[in-house]
Amino acid sequence: MPPKILDRHTLKSWLLADPATDAFRPSSFAIIDVRDDDYAGGHIKTSRHHPSSSFATGLPYLHAELQKFPVLVFHCALSQQRGPAAASTYMRYKDMTGPYKTPATEYSEQKTGPEQEVYVLKGGFTEWQREFGKDERLTEDYDEGYWKYF
Repeated sequence: MPPKILDRHTLKSWLLADPATDAFRPSSFAIIDVRDDDYAGGHIKTSRHHPSSSFATGLPYLHAELQKFPVLVFHCALSQQRGPAAASTYMRYKDMTGPYKTPATEYSEQKTGPEQEVYVLKGGFTEWQREFGKDERLTEDYDEGYWKYF
C-alpha cells in the first residue's frame, strides 16, 4: 500500500493541537524532512532531518527512532520524488524487518511499537513555506530571502 497524502492545513492543526485536550497531539506523530542541500531556508517545527542522499544507510537508526510514533509524515521540497520515495522505502523496510525490537524484547512476540500510518505532505516544504513560513509556531529558521523566487 502506498503512503497516504496529507494536506498542510491538517498538519498545521496537528502541530497546534493542545496536548492537554486534543487526542491528536504533537507527541503522536513525527515529521521527516528528506531534503538535501535544499534544507536551507527553514523547516517545519519538530521535524527531523534525514537527507535523502543518506536515507537508505540510516534506515536501521530511523526505524528505531520512529517506532514509537503512530503517524509519520515525510516530505521534501515538493513531495513529488524524494519524500514519497523515502516514505515507501521506510514502509518496505519496516515490512521486511518487522516491528523494531529492543534487546529486552528481541525474543518475545510482543510488539514494541504501535501500528504506523505513513503520509507524504502534499506540496512539500515549498507549499508549506508559502503559507506558513513566517509563522514561528509552525516553521523554524525561516529565511524569507531564500524563498523569494520559489
